[in-house]
Amino acid sequence: MKLRPVLLGVLAALLGIVLQLLYMRRFEQEASGGSKIDLLVAAQAIERGQPVTAQMLAVRAVPQAYVDDRAVRAADREKILNLRAVSKVPALQTLAWTDVIASTDDQRDLSTLVQPGNRAMPVRVQYEESLQLIRPGDFVDVIGVDSDGRTASVLLQRVLVLAAGLDTTIERSTDKKPALRTSLLTLSVSLQEAQLLTLAQAITRLVVVLRNSNDPRVVESPPDVSRTQLFDVAARTAVQSGNHRPIRIGPGTP
Repeated sequence: MKLRPVLLGVLAALLGIVLQLLYMRRFEQEASGGSKIDLLVAAQAIERGQPVTAQMLAVRAVPQAYVDDRAVRAADREKILNLRAVSKVPALQTLAWTDVIASTDDQRDLSTLVQPGNRAMPVRVQYEESLQLIRPGDFVDVIGVDSDGRTASVLLQRVLVLAAGLDTTIERSTDKKPALRTSLLTLSVSLQEAQLLTLAQAITRLVVVLRNSNDPRVVESPPDVSRTQLFDVAARTAVQSGNHRPIRIGPGTP
């Protein structure tokens, strides 16, 4: 009978040790960013326009807290094979859905081009003549100009173009006929960015400016530019001097 309390005490002690170990393990996981997720990385540099092959891919385990929604999981390897890189992906960099876009006729469905977590948002923009030079896979900044033409605001930066008109492939057509002019671009945006563009299209005119696909930088909180700055020498000089706020690295770089 005397052994029973001793046995219960030993079991209680063992249970306490187990619980303590489980707590410490969980604490260590949370402190290190949580459980790890297998992501795809570039095993070698992938050049812009180059199709992604299995040999170009490797797997890296990354703590969950540091995983971006745009990162490509290892389980999705087959989905990105034969897609083309929209910008250069350095070796060992985590691959993101914004890094690739369909390039062949059998991958033209727009829904297959939308990165997980994003939406395909069609927008009509000004100066449609210049849009003949913008291709799917390019990155643009979106500027809104109010209906009175008094203020220009930067709405979005480094947005991936999914389609130009009805064209969803990055190869340029070899057809010698004049290209059909269009003012419609389809952009890859988040749900809240889609809301912003929806409101902007209702009350403003949209303009897009093309940027270098290998440039990941975005201007932090760019100020609006008003019509008065066109005619105020000091204000215009401040804009021309490029006196902007600090620059940070944009999302999806990879």
